[in-house]
Amino acid sequence: MKELYPRVHKFVAARLTPGEALGLHFTVGIAIMLVAVWVFGSIAEEVIEAEELVFIDDWIARWFNARATPAFTRVMLVITHAHNTAGMLILATVLGIYFSIRRAQYWLLALLVSVPGGMLLNVALKHIFQRARPSLDNPLLTLSTYSFPSGHTVAATLFYGLLAAYLVCLPGKWKYRFLIMLGACVMVGLVGLSRMYLGVHYLSDVMAAIAVGCGWLAICITGVSTLRRRRAARATR
Repeated sequence: MKELYPRVHKFVAARLTPGEALGLHFTVGIAIMLVAVWVFGSIAEEVIEAEELVFIDDWIARWFNARATPAFTRVMLVITHAHNTAGMLILATVLGIYFSIRRAQYWLLALLVSVPGGMLLNVALKHIFQRARPSLDNPLLTLSTYSFPSGHTVAATLFYGLLAAYLVCLPGKWKYRFLIMLGACVMVGLVGLSRMYLGVHYLSDVMAAIAVGCGWLAICITGVSTLRRRRAARATR
């Protein structure tokens, strides 16, 4: 293979080399982005064409609504309000201050691009699809804006995903890295659950939001990492 197709071999080897500016991190980032786009596209198609997923959405929304309890509703309200626009901007600001203190300038840049940019992207997608929110007889929470995808879940995916990526990159044992990733997934899951339980989003809204968040985060982290590697390569010349 190497002798027959030297250019192909060189290109593939460069894409799989960890130290290259467009190496393994770039390949993984692009792969995650493409998978996220495919998942989002599949969900969006189901929603637009009112296929089986739409009926599952409606059943889950009514199931949660029929089994709501005051105590659990209070918990879900705390989680959902903590991750609204104001709450996420506060969390992002605190993390940004931490990055500044630690002089993690590239992580700070990734934060500034990913969280606000992803939230704006979500607003654009809402106006493109213009999906109405769940219609329930006794809603726990009512909103007049569009439903697809879930803005709270997008923001949570971006914030906790970036935080987990930063912590995983720090020196440490793999078991701690696994717990970090698990913790990020749990937090995103709780935010998505709160939106479905309160009756303001469907399951497909949450699933699509996670796909959007993962795809956008992959673009941001990959782009910033590529910038850092290029600058480091120039500095050593």
